[in-house]
Amino acid sequence: MLRIILSIALAVLIWFRFLKPMNHFTKMGVKQTKPWPILGDIWRNLFQQMHSLESVEFYYKMFPGARYSGFYQFNIPALIIKDSELLKQITVRDFDHFTDHRTFVDADVDPLWAGNLFALTGQTWKEMRATLSGSFTSSKMKNMVHYMNGAAENFVQFFLNKNEKLIEIDMKDAFTRFTNDVISTTTFGIEVDSLKSPNNAIYLMAKRSTDYSSLYRRLRFFAMLMMPKLTRLLNVGLFEKDLSSFFFKTIKDTIHVREEKGIVRQDMLNLLLEARKGILYENSDALMETGFATVKEYTQSGKGRQKTTYLTDDDIASQAMIFFFAGFDSVAIVMCFGSYELAVNKEIQNKLRSEVVESRRLNGGKVTYESLLKMNYMDQVISEVLRKWPPIPTADRVATQPYTIEPVNADEKPVNLKIGDVISIPIFGYHRDPKNFENPTKFDPERFSDENKSKIKPYTYMPFGLGPRNCIGSRFALLEIKALFYHLLLNFEIEPTKITTVPMKLSVKTFTPTPVGGFWFGLKRLKST
Repeated sequence: MLRIILSIALAVLIWFRFLKPMNHFTKMGVKQTKPWPILGDIWRNLFQQMHSLESVEFYYKMFPGARYSGFYQFNIPALIIKDSELLKQITVRDFDHFTDHRTFVDADVDPLWAGNLFALTGQTWKEMRATLSGSFTSSKMKNMVHYMNGAAENFVQFFLNKNEKLIEIDMKDAFTRFTNDVISTTTFGIEVDSLKSPNNAIYLMAKRSTDYSSLYRRLRFFAMLMMPKLTRLLNVGLFEKDLSSFFFKTIKDTIHVREEKGIVRQDMLNLLLEARKGILYENSDALMETGFATVKEYTQSGKGRQKTTYLTDDDIASQAMIFFFAGFDSVAIVMCFGSYELAVNKEIQNKLRSEVVESRRLNGGKVTYESLLKMNYMDQVISEVLRKWPPIPTADRVATQPYTIEPVNADEKPVNLKIGDVISIPIFGYHRDPKNFENPTKFDPERFSDENKSKIKPYTYMPFGLGPRNCIGSRFALLEIKALFYHLLLNFEIEPTKITTVPMKLSVKTFTPTPVGGFWFGLKRLKST
C-alpha cells in the first residue's frame, strides 16, 4: 500500500512540476510550440538538432503574423515578443512593469555574480545603474582608447614578428587573448600579454569562467535554470569557489594598493572608485558618439537625478566581473564573425582597408578616439556584423507587476501576465527577418550608410538590447572592436583557409556560436599600405 501511495504521489508531483506547465499558453489562448515533457523546447539544442542561435530564429518564425507566441525553456513558459511595437511598449513605455531579468543565482551562494548590474533587480538595480551610468559616457570611454590601442598594437605585432607571408590561426583563441588583455588593463589595471604569455593566471581564469564546453558545466548551468531552489539548497553557483575568490582577491588587492599609494589611472576601476566617492558624471558629452549601434542611457521614470548607491569593494568586484564575463567571450565572437565576413567578402575588406589607410594618413599615423569614429565605413561594417551575428541572440524580461497585453488582431485575447512571468526577446530573429532587413543573410554594410540607416524600422535592430536595461558597455565594446580591426587590416589581409567553412555552418556541438571546424583564418602579411 505504501508503495502505491508513493507512486501516486510521485506521479502527481511529476504532473504538477513538469507536465502541467507545458499547457500554460494553450490555456491562455496563446499559440505555442509542442514542448517535450521536462525538457520543453530545449530538446532541439540538447540533442543537437540545431544550434541555440538557429533555434531563436526557428521559434521566432513560428506562427507568421502572430505578435507573440509561447515556448518553453525546460518547464518554464516564456512569451516570445515578435512585434516591434509591442516590444517598444514592453521594454520602454511600460518598462516599470518589466524591470528585471530572470534570476537564477542566489546572492548567498554566488555573490560575485548576483551583485553585478545584469543580475540585480528592482530598486537595487535602479540605484546601481544610476551610480554606474555616468562612468560609461563617451568622454569616459575616450580615456580607454589608449589602452585598447596599445593592446591592438601588441596583438598585431605578435604576428608580424613571425615574419611569415601567411599565418593560419584559430581566431577565437587569438581574439579572446586580445579581449583578455584589454579588460585586464582597463578593468583590473593589470598589464598582460596573453599571446606572449599564454598561461597567465587572468586569461586561464577568464577562459574557465566562460567555458561551457564540458558536460559538467552545461548540466550545472541547466540545473540552475530548471531547479533554482535545489541548486540554492546544494550551494551551487554559476562560478566555482576558486574562480570567485580569484577575482575578488585581484580586485580588492588592486583597490588597496591604489588607495594606499594614491595611484590614479584613467581606467574602468578608477571610474568605479570615483563613483564610490560620489563623483557622478552627466551624460551630456559633446563628443562624437561611438557608432550607430550605441545604445542611449535612459533617465529612469523621468524624475531627474536618480538615487545612487554606495559601492563596496564587493560591489566593485562584481561589476568588474560582469565586464570581464561579457567582454571576454562575446566581443571576441563578434570579432570572429567580422573576420569571417571580411574574409569571404574581399571587396568589403578592401574598401574598409582603404578607409583605414586614409585615416592613418590624415592623422599622422596616430589612433585617437576621434579618428576611430570618423571612419564611417568602419561603423557600417561593424553595425552589419552586429546585425547578422548579434553577440547576445536573445534577451529576457520578467514581469514585476501584473500586466495585460490587450488584443489588437482579430484572433487575439487579452494576455494576463502575472508577477514572475518571462518575456523572451528574440534579437537574432528580428535581425534575420526579411520584413526588417531585405535579404537578411547577405552581409551588406550599405544598410547602415548615411542614406539608408534612417530607413531601419525602430526596435528591429538591437545588438545591445533595448530600453533602460540595455547594455551599459556598448561604447566600450564598439571602440575595442574598431581599434582591433584598424590595426589588423592595416597589416594583414584576412583570408579563408582550407578548413574555413564557406558558407558558414554552425556547429550544433558547441554552446557558443561556432562554425563547423572553428574560426580558422589566414593572416596574409601585406607588403605595404
